[in-house]
Formats: sequence, structure tokens, C-alpha cells
Amino acid sequence: MIRYALKCSDAHAFESWFASSQAFEALRDAGQLNCPVCGDADIGKAIMAPPVHASLTKSAKPEARPLKAPASEAETALAELRRQIEANSDYVGLSFAAEARKMHEGDIPHRSIYGEANVRDARQLLEDGVPVAPLPFIPLRKTN
Repeated sequence: MIRYALKCSDAHAFESWFASSQAFEALRDAGQLNCPVCGDADIGKAIMAPPVHASLTKSAKPEARPLKAPASEAETALAELRRQIEANSDYVGLSFAAEARKMHEGDIPHRSIYGEANVRDARQLLEDGVPVAPLPFIPLRKTN
């Protein structure tokens, strides 16, 4: 997998992962890449430097790296959405589909939840009238 720094013709910067450089070019040439901020399909690679980590001696301990500040209004809004969801909902992990179905059927009390579901389970929930929506971020518990 290759991570590219990208930008649209309006200079909105974002990143995305691709299986290969050929995969990026094929998607770009087919008009399948769009700016997440404005929807522009005129996408190009931006200049990026690879991350360089200082080597650690045996006695040195790694320090926690601060989180990157949001680069745009969209990133700020996404960070706030994540904060609200994590503060006001229960993370149920891989039990999401089962928990959502139980609430919908009245087997357990309703509460705000978020978690993970495979595509088949999510589609079945929607077809059965269970109100669910994908989140535009990976839960923090999954990123560690």
C-alpha cells in the first residue's frame, strides 16, 4: 500500500492510500478520485516527505507524539463529530450489528452506540429498517 499526499485544483490537501502507483493513476484517469472538501475531480499528487524517526538507544523511551492539528474546516468538523460521538455513545465493537438489532426489536433499552459491522451485516440492518449509518472515521480503539 502507498500513501499519497493529494490536492485538488482548489488547493485542498488530503491523503489517501492506494494499492500501487498504477492504481492511483487508473482511479485518477477514470475520474474516480474526488476532493473530500469540495468534490473536485482534478486531483494531483502533492509534495510529501516520508516520516523520519530518530533511532532510539536502549535506555531511551519513546515519547507520545502530539496529534496533528486539523488542517481545514472539514477536519475540524470531523474531529468535533468524533469527540461528540465518543463522549455520548457506547462503543460496542464487533457486537454493533447484534446490539443495534436488539434495540430495534425492543429486546434491550435504546441507547447511542457505535462500533463495527461488516458490509453484509450493515446492509441487512438497513434492509430490515434498523437506522444505522457509517462513521467517517475509525474508532480510536481500532487505531491502537
